[in-house]
Amino acid sequence: MTIQTIRTALVKFAKDEDGLTIVEYAVAGGLITAAVAAMFVTLGGEVNTKITALCSAVKGAGC
Repeated sequence: MTIQTIRTALVKFAKDEDGLTIVEYAVAGGLITAAVAAMFVTLGGEVNTKITALCSAVKGAGC
């Protein structure tokens, strides 16, 4: 491989915008995943309280 071949490959890679779209989707997916995880953490205590109350109502103190 010569320097010219490497340079041509690097210029072609820099001008290619298809990879950018993949990165954008990856970032968007990561943000959505982080938001969903944050909602689970935020609402986790409330959901646990409701489930415990339902369990106690159905089975008594055995929950």
